[in-house]
Amino acid sequence: MHEYLIGVDGGGTGTRVRVERPDGTELGRGSAGPSGLLHGAAKAWGSVIHAVDAAFAEAGLQRPELHRLAIGLGLAGVHNKEWAADFAAQNPGFAAVELETDAFCTLLGAHLGKPGAIVAVGTGSVGEALLADGTRIEVGGWGFPCGDEASGAWLGLQAANHVQRTFDGRRPASDFSRAVVAASGGDRDGMFRWLAAANQTTYAQLAPVVIKFAGQDQWARGFMLQAGMDIAEVATALDPSAQLPIALCGGLAAPMRDFLPENLRARAIEPQSDAAAGALQLIRSRRK
Repeated sequence: MHEYLIGVDGGGTGTRVRVERPDGTELGRGSAGPSGLLHGAAKAWGSVIHAVDAAFAEAGLQRPELHRLAIGLGLAGVHNKEWAADFAAQNPGFAAVELETDAFCTLLGAHLGKPGAIVAVGTGSVGEALLADGTRIEVGGWGFPCGDEASGAWLGLQAANHVQRTFDGRRPASDFSRAVVAASGGDRDGMFRWLAAANQTTYAQLAPVVIKFAGQDQWARGFMLQAGMDIAEVATALDPSAQLPIALCGGLAAPMRDFLPENLRARAIEPQSDAAAGALQLIRSRRK
């Protein structure tokens, strides 16, 4: 019997952890930097351990030796089989490890393991559904920059491209474009340096600027409306008959809700719990 169970929600921006006893008693929560596998297995495990330590600290407990812990992880990047295998091979000593996509753990948490669908929008984006017969359907999740429509990284990419056009005189400058410049290098030369080093996480840091100006700038609003349409497209592909309960999840779920098409906004529900809770369900179910 493992003394503690760990549930991990790991993405391109941050890692969130829940710690429970085997009887389901929650002890603490912790967070740390990104653990999406895009950043490498060593960095991902480092963030996971840091977040686990923080969760035990919140509980007022010293973190036990890893061989006393069973851990379920929902991580961005698991679709890349080489990344996932490398991560699993570098297990630092946990007694049991169950690794799944962040989307599946989000789905388990949102509907408490029951049939339903989710569209998750955070640093990246993905949609997943679980049917009554156990069938899983996934839409999106192709990764940045080719996919991840409507995500924080996607919004940041649109904002950065918009600013390039304002520097060129192809679009007029505005308070929105100037705020993006301030957040991405400070001036033209600074932005060239910023772009040279930018990755998914870096672009996602511009998403709050887009959200802030969406009520007053036509370009920022346009990016948000396009994101809403992309979310609706994913939802339709997951559940064409619109019969499943569908939850909008992730860090951008709340600001994105007002930009969804009306028919989806009317039926979208709040998730019942989060991906870390889903990862706990994962490790519980696979230990039985």
